[in-house]
Amino acid sequence: MVKGKFSAKKTNNQTTVTVKRRKRRRETYSIYIYKVLKQVHPDTGISSKAMSIMNSFVNDIFERCAAESSRLIKYTGKHTITSREIQTSVRLLLPGELAKHAVSEGTKAVTKYNSSKK
Repeated sequence: MVKGKFSAKKTNNQTTVTVKRRKRRRETYSIYIYKVLKQVHPDTGISSKAMSIMNSFVNDIFERCAAESSRLIKYTGKHTITSREIQTSVRLLLPGELAKHAVSEGTKAVTKYNSSKK
């Protein structure tokens, strides 16, 4: 079944149906990357090519982190990825000081989320 708008056109005893397809939505991190950029450098912009590269970078890190977390739960025999596995995978994937900052920001975000839920 095709989703979209239909329009029928009749010419010489033949009916032609044209279908206007809806454009598929692409989910990206662009708005979030832009918000962070404006927090850090309010007067700086970003090109669409650079935004595409940043989006690919975020997707890549996300996939690596998910894969590493998955491997960790297989080693321990668990079935659920928790914040502890995510934290460990971040420590394994990111180098030194970057890992420390990522873990502290992640912990802060989880704490903020849990306090807002109550």
